[in-house]
Amino acid sequence: MSEFHTEVQVRPGEEGDLVALTDIYNHYVRETALTFDTAPFTPEQRLPWLVSHPEDGPHRLLVAQDVRIVGPASVLGYATSSAFRPKAAYGTSVEVSVYCAPSATGRGIGTLLYKSLFEALTDEDLHRAYAGITQPNDASVRLHERFGFRHVGTYSEVGRKFGTYWDVAWYEKRLGPEA
Repeated sequence: MSEFHTEVQVRPGEEGDLVALTDIYNHYVRETALTFDTAPFTPEQRLPWLVSHPEDGPHRLLVAQDVRIVGPASVLGYATSSAFRPKAAYGTSVEVSVYCAPSATGRGIGTLLYKSLFEALTDEDLHRAYAGITQPNDASVRLHERFGFRHVGTYSEVGRKFGTYWDVAWYEKRLGPEA
């Protein structure tokens, strides 16, 4: 195991992470088209999102933390599995995402988070994971393909942000015993 990975702990997200998680997400809201939210959130506005990801079950929130740092700056990123669609028959499918702090990109944090997330989901009653990736985003495509996702289609010009229409490529991964 590399020295880097001994300094990073992946654990379930908790309410004390809310400010750091909101700051990370707001970076992507303000600076990128990787999320289609267009207005930054307050931590209070993000609280329902956080509590919708309990420590167990199919909808998880995992946080990567640098154990050498104290406080919000220790949070390097997070990964989630969330409801894919609200109708009951979609219950065995999840949508997954990963966000890294700007200072933590390209350091293997996303890989570490996804490895931990998919390990945590192993015993859940899940059949498929989906990821929507705003294009272009070669790094995210490579990450998802590394975890066995395959491209299943692209929504063309599905969202408008910063005055530009963006495509979203959809990726799918089989979960469960036959995966």
